[in-house]
Amino acid sequence: MRLLALDGSLARASAALMVDGAPRARLAEEGARVQPTALPVLARRLLDEAGGADAVAVVVGPGGFTGLRTAIALAEGIALALSVPLVGVTTGEALAAALPEDLRATREVWAAIDTRRGRFVLERIAPGAWAAMLPPVAMAEAALPAPAGPVAAVGDAAPALAARLLARGSDVVLTASRLPDAAAAGAVAWRRLTGAIPPRDAAPLYVEPPAVRLPA
Repeated sequence: MRLLALDGSLARASAALMVDGAPRARLAEEGARVQPTALPVLARRLLDEAGGADAVAVVVGPGGFTGLRTAIALAEGIALALSVPLVGVTTGEALAAALPEDLRATREVWAAIDTRRGRFVLERIAPGAWAAMLPPVAMAEAALPAPAGPVAAVGDAAPALAARLLARGSDVVLTASRLPDAAAAGAVAWRRLTGAIPPRDAAPLYVEPPAVRLPA
């Protein structure tokens, strides 16, 4: 089975082709606002090389409003055009899937996404799990709960999260998984398609409304 995975949730646009659960090709472009121009090109290149896809996956959030809408709309259009299933993956699930298996097996993964409003969105994945434990929650840094055990910090706000937990004496590892990647998202989506973890649709997961400025 050929699975096309897309991500535009944070400061990167990426696309990956998975074949029978293994990554075969990955393309990416860095930048906070590149998704509308980059993602269609990346997806087209992979589809042309693969001769199509049997399923499509997309990271649904939390993340930036424009990047999420771009990736989800593109994924919906491709899935509709090809008449194939569409699977959603959360940002935290994709970030966790990029970690080494031995680290994921022994630590709860805490994904912290910066909202740019002095807060972050926290998503938690149990040790060894591929799906999020609960829906993500927006909170102030000072309102972080106490972890029940060892933690691996991921996401673009992971340094702040790790510093806060370390100051409290928690066992936390700051990882290099800061931006989600389509190949890691594809690994999660593959498990959804095979029934190994619960399904998720491609509805956007914003947690907080987009920041807008009303006209004067």
